[in-house]
Order: sequence, then C-alpha cells, then structure tokens
Amino acid sequence: MKLIPHQYRTMKETRSFSVTVLIICTLFLCLRPAQAQLSPLQPEKHFGFMPGSDYNLFTYEELTDYLMKLDKASPMVAMEEIGESPMGRKMYIVFISSEKNIENLQKLREINRELALNPDLSEDRRKDLIADGKVFFLATLSMHSTEVAPSQAAPLIAWQMVTSSDPLVKKYLDDVVYMMVPNHNPDGMDLVVENYKKYRGTQYDGASLPQVYHKYVGHDNNRDFISLTQEDTRAIARIYNLDWFPQVMVEKHQMGSTGIRYYVPPAHDPIAQNVDGELWSWTGVFGTNMLRDLTGAGLTGVGQKTIFDMYWPGSTETCIWKNVIGMLTEAASVQVASPLYIEPNELQASGKGLSEYDKSINFPVPWPGGWWRLGDIVRLEIESTFSILKTASLHRSDILRFRNDICRREVEKGRSEPPYYYVVPAAQADQSELIRFVNLMREHGVNGYRLTADHTLDGINLKAGDFVYPLAQPFRSFVREVMESQEFPVRHYSPGGEVIRPYDVTSWSLPLHRGLTSYEITSRDQAFEGKITLLDEDYAPVQGSFRLPAIFPATSNGSFMAAFIAAQKGMKVSRLENAITIDGRLLGKGSFVISGGDATALGAIAKEACTEPVYAGGAGKLPASEVKIPKIALVETYFSDMDAGWTRYLFDTYKIPYKIIRPGEFANADLEREFDIIIFPNSQKNMIMNGKPGSEGGAYMSSYHPDYQKGMGKKGMEKLLLFINNGGRVIAWGQSTDLFTGLLAMTVDGTTEEFTLPFANTADQARRDGLSIPGALVRLELKENHPLAYGMPSSAGVFYRGNPLFRTTVPRFDMDRRVIGHFPEKEILMSGYCEKEGLLAGVPAMIWLKKGKGQLVLYSFNPQFRASTQAAYKLLFNALFLPEH
Repeated sequence: MKLIPHQYRTMKETRSFSVTVLIICTLFLCLRPAQAQLSPLQPEKHFGFMPGSDYNLFTYEELTDYLMKLDKASPMVAMEEIGESPMGRKMYIVFISSEKNIENLQKLREINRELALNPDLSEDRRKDLIADGKVFFLATLSMHSTEVAPSQAAPLIAWQMVTSSDPLVKKYLDDVVYMMVPNHNPDGMDLVVENYKKYRGTQYDGASLPQVYHKYVGHDNNRDFISLTQEDTRAIARIYNLDWFPQVMVEKHQMGSTGIRYYVPPAHDPIAQNVDGELWSWTGVFGTNMLRDLTGAGLTGVGQKTIFDMYWPGSTETCIWKNVIGMLTEAASVQVASPLYIEPNELQASGKGLSEYDKSINFPVPWPGGWWRLGDIVRLEIESTFSILKTASLHRSDILRFRNDICRREVEKGRSEPPYYYVVPAAQADQSELIRFVNLMREHGVNGYRLTADHTLDGINLKAGDFVYPLAQPFRSFVREVMESQEFPVRHYSPGGEVIRPYDVTSWSLPLHRGLTSYEITSRDQAFEGKITLLDEDYAPVQGSFRLPAIFPATSNGSFMAAFIAAQKGMKVSRLENAITIDGRLLGKGSFVISGGDATALGAIAKEACTEPVYAGGAGKLPASEVKIPKIALVETYFSDMDAGWTRYLFDTYKIPYKIIRPGEFANADLEREFDIIIFPNSQKNMIMNGKPGSEGGAYMSSYHPDYQKGMGKKGMEKLLLFINNGGRVIAWGQSTDLFTGLLAMTVDGTTEEFTLPFANTADQARRDGLSIPGALVRLELKENHPLAYGMPSSAGVFYRGNPLFRTTVPRFDMDRRVIGHFPEKEILMSGYCEKEGLLAGVPAMIWLKKGKGQLVLYSFNPQFRASTQAAYKLLFNALFLPEH
C-alpha cells in the first residue's frame, strides 16, 4: 500500500487511518481468485493504494482501465460502451453476475423488456419469464463529482463480487445482474480529481474546483432527466427507458459533513402522486434492509425518512415514473479525499424528518463524532450495495412479478381512469419546440401516435396529424407527470401545522414549459383509438431544399438559431418591422428574413433549426431592417456557476457566439471596444462584486483558492456603468439584477455622478409577508408588439423563484423605464407551488431601463432556467437584437 506522507497526518490520524484501512481490507480476507490472471487486479496492487484511503484518488481513465482489465480477465464481467460525455469521454456500463447470466445477457434483456412493457402476457408465459429472469440492479455512481466515494468504491465492489468464495454472494449473483455505471459524470470526475491533487497537502487542501464540474451544468446534472439536454444524462436514461429495463436502481450521492452519516430509503414526504403505491413500498423494503444490514455491520449514523423527499424528479432520474424501484443514498462527505474531524457539538439534524441529532426510530444508532474518512464512506458504499444485492436476490421472483404487475396496472388505469389521452396539435406557433418535444417523448420510451383523421372529443376539434399520447401504456405515470400541470401535494408535519416544504422545484410540465398547446382528454373513445397510428420513428418534417429569400417566423425558437447560423455563413439577415401575410400564412413582427449567400445551405439550416421557412420571392419589397450579430460578453464566476453554464449550453445549442468574462477582469477590460452586450446570469451580487459568497454585509469564508476570489470591485463596477452610459446594453436576471439597485456612482469627464436606476427589489419584504415560491411556472403578461416580445403570445409561462421582486419608480434626468412583462392580477400560478400568490399580483417581472445612451433588460425570472423553459427563450433572444434607443 502507498502510505500517506507523514507530514499530512498526526499520530492520532495515523492510528485512525490504519483502522479504517484495516476494516476495508477485512472485506477481502476470504477472497480466492478464480483465475491466476485476476491476482494483479487486486485493487490495492493495481492502483498502488487501497481505494478509499486518505488523500488518494484515481481518475476516470484509471477507473475504466481497471474495469476493462477485469472484464477481459473474468467471465463474470461484461463492459459495454453506452455513449459519450459532453467533453468526449466514453461512458460505460459494467455488468457483473454469474458466468451463466453474463453469457445469457441478451436473453435476459428480452425477458426484462417483456415483463416491463407487455401487459398481455399469458399466465404460462409470464410464469416462464419470471422463472428464467433475473433482477437487474442498476447503480449510477458519483453523478456529482465532488461526491467521489461511490466511484472510488467501484473497483472494490467489482473485485469482491468477482472473486468472493462466499456461497451467499454466489447465490446473489445467480439471481441478480449488477449493472454499474462507474461514473455518471466522467468529465467532472477528472476535473475534481485533478483539482484535488493540485492542492493536496498544501494550505488549501480540499479547495473547491473553480468552475462547474461538467462541461455545462455541474451539480444540476440530475435536474436534467426530463429535458435530457446533456449527452451523459441521455446515455444514462437510455438504460431504463429503451435498452435494459432494470427493475431496481440506486443513485449514489454524498451530502454535507455534519449531519447523519448515511441516508437510506424510504424518503420523507412529499412523494410523487402519480407513482404506484406498491413501488413506494418496495423502496421501504430495500431501505429497511439497508438500515438493518449496515447497523448490523457496526456502521453508525445511518438514517432514513429524513432530509430527502421523492416528489421532484431529480432523486431517481425519472425512473420511478417508469416503474423502476428507484432509490437514493447519501453519505456525509469529507474534504474530497482528506479526512475531517467532527466535534460532537458540530453534529446536527437538518432537513425533514429528524428534529434532533439523537436516537430515533429512523436514526437508531447515532454516530458520536470523531474522524470521518473517505474509507468510512467507501465501506458504506460497499455494504449498502451488497445489501441491495441481497434483497434483490431474496425477492427475485416477487420483484420480477411486480414489474409486470405494475405494467398491467398502469395500462389498465389508462383504460379505466381519466385522463385517457393527451393530445398535442400538430399546428403550433413554435414548430421547433413541437419537433423537439415529440422526439423527446420517444427518447423517454413513451408510445406516441398520430391521428389519421379529424375527430371531435371532449368538445375539441382534433385534426389529422395531431399527436396523441394515450395513458394506457406502461409508462403511464411518466406521461401524466410531464403532460399535466403540477399541483404540489401539500403535507403538514402535524394536522394544521407547518407545511413540509419541497426539496427542489415544483414544476416540469413539458407543454407548459415549452409553450405548446395540449389537451387533456377525460372521455375514452374507442372510435378515436381506431384513428391513431403508432409513431415508430423520429419526427423530422423539415426536409428538402428551400429558396431565398426565406422568412423564418418569429414565433419559433428555431428561427433565432437559423438567423445566427445564416449570419455566420455570411448571409444577410433582417427582421420584419411589420407583420405580413404570404400564401395565407401570417408572419409577425420580428420574423427573420434571410437572403443573399448560398441558397444550398438553407436546407441544412432549416433542418437544424427544426423550422420551415416561407419563400418570400414574390412578396415584393419587404418591410425589414438588417440586423448584425452583437459582440456578447457572458459573465461567469468561478463559484460553480451553474446558471452561467446553462446559458453557455443554450448559446452553444443556438449557435450564438459569445466570450466569457470573469468579474475580476472588468477593471482592466476595454468593455466598450470589445462588447455590445454584457449578460449577467443569475448569481449573488456579492460573488460578482467581491468574489465572496453571502451578502455584502454578511460575506463568509470561501472554499476557493484566493486566485479565484476576485470580484468586479468598485473600479470594475464603474467601468460597467460607463459602458452602459455610453451606449452599451446589459441583460441580467435573477439575483444578478441586484447589482443595479441602490445608489450607483461613476465619474464622467472628471465629475462624479450619483444616481439610482428607477427600480428596486422588494423580495425581502415579500418573504417576510409570507411569499414562498421554491420554483414554479407563473403567468407573465407581455407588452404586445414590443421588440423584446416579438414572437411571443400576450401571456406566457416563466419560471420564477421569488427573488427578485421588482418595483419600478419614476425616473429622473437621463433615465427611463418600461414594464415589458408583469404578473397578472389573478390566476398567476400555472404549475407548481406558491404561498401568498396574491403578493405577486400586477408586479413587474421584466423591465427595460435606459441610462444615458445605454439600455438594460432585467428579468426577475430565469428566461433559460436549466434549459427547460423554452416558452421564455424568445424574451432573452429578442434582447440580443434590441435596437439602439
């Protein structure tokens, strides 16, 4: 074993470290390698240190190299590529089971598929499949890359399964196929490991990574399992949506350092209401067995029914809505791989379900405090994995039977309980979002159909070509969950007492978030069902070539993509100043006219943009003005700036060119020469101004190296204000808008000018008055025909979290303001949860400001929230083309 250098550890640490390593090593005392070639693959020999030992981490490449070698050496292992990460690393799934099961993987996969998707199996056929089938248990490891232990435990788990002579382990692997994604986020794993090693053993040991641990989204990657925007989340989702249909799944995470040591299922309330009740019971079976097995193994600090709920989709990657027994575990963290000493008084209960850090029915053996090490977490990961494996084996036939039972129940509910169908008309204002929606539902494994003839149902005249999603299908709960408006299940800690707050956001309705019209049909009609045909291939209606000049409608998000692509290809891009009608089709203000350049490129542009243009050759002189691509600066802090990352993803997807600028670079940048627009995604004011978390009056210690704790400072802020005053444009949303509140100052021609822009943030007062909106879709009423609202309906859904809350004021001197969008007086909430909704009535949510020659566009909501609010994208895109004022 490679020991940690003595200068990293005290004598007490050395003794505690030795005990931890000894515990891990005892897991392997009974191992007898089946083949001589396995001996060099003992994890300690292979890596040069025991995985889980203090200060030691391997990279993603080292991990997958080890598993590839184990795959070649053992007939109990099969390793398959499942996709690529956003940065181009290959992603894998590793199957570990008995040699016979590995030989029969494809046959077993077909059994999985039949049990998961076929509600019409005969009893004899079903009995045969259950008799021959195996439980497939999927574990996805270390999605959040600072949560290193699950992936560091992977070689130990694989080695123990492959080499164990324990007859019980062999029995488990006869009954169960363990499916391991060794790391869910390969890019982030390498970034975190490299950053940790950079500072290991220095004053800044454990310093945070100064960027998101992903190409784009960082910690938000488990928030992507409905929209499936990222390549790694799509690779994982295919496993249970389309390819393998496992019956059991666990997502392995870590959490803060001072609470319980290990969270196991079942979860706390609230839970997803569309999920079958028996599935929740199964999570209790697995979780209770984990609690018993871990406690029986002498592991303390294990708790359940606390902290985490199962209402929002991030905890289990949407698999519970697809009939998988989906679970979550969370371990208390160390400083990446460096141990922590926790004093007893620092231990505390937090979140739901545990009010005191003390012995409780859901926390039977509290951890007393002391040294907490990576090896401790690794042991928890090993023990919990084998506990799930054991439970899956003990209940093999019941679990397989349940998988087909729930398939049958969901289909029968769809036939006997309303709603029976969701219908999405083919005629939509935004063709690009319709196309992407239809293909996204296919990617989720949902059966979609098309209506072959007109039909009237529930008083709605449906048209041939409309898309139909019957509820009588195995993934019924998913279809209903993503098609309906979310209504948060309000639960209380006691009758009439405090509401149990949601863990995360409360709205994810795909039609509402994407601005698509859809109908919920509550009457079953077999004649209607006779008119629908299965959509068995991707929907790709935009094909062929198109002629110039071409007009792309402003109502389509794809039109903005087309405009940016065309402009970068040297084509002329203009926008209509007035609405026109061509061949009976209305093209509104702001629609893009593309002319000049290579007409052969237009077909590819339209296909990528998922938007069909209209030929305008016979329309005469068009009322249009040419637009140019602005020079855009996108502000991204070093503090795991996920909202900036999502903005980068959106801009890259829509081919919008930009340059990243850090807050600390403002003071020395020539903003007026380099940029036309500066964009501030949602971030705390103090992080941008001073490079520190917290508020201006209450900053707290940062976990980052000092090199990355630089904000704009007074000089940088003054440069920003001068940029605006001299004609620059600023776009900002969320808490970043606080930068522009209060008394501001700049020096112009030797004279200091103090001013206050004509708006304020009143969120603190609203919060004191009871406003609570953890993340919901709310209605925004828009100023029609304003350039910032081109292509938008008169009202739209935007994603809002309660801060900021704007109020405008009467301007002075060279300033002005206009409210572009405001919340209505009533019926504000469209989907999700909000307390004291009336406090939002009539309040501005999108405002335009003028100062000097410059302009600001401020949003209280995130117009691109997690790339899942397509209905609001145009409010951001239009701001990029805002003309000079």
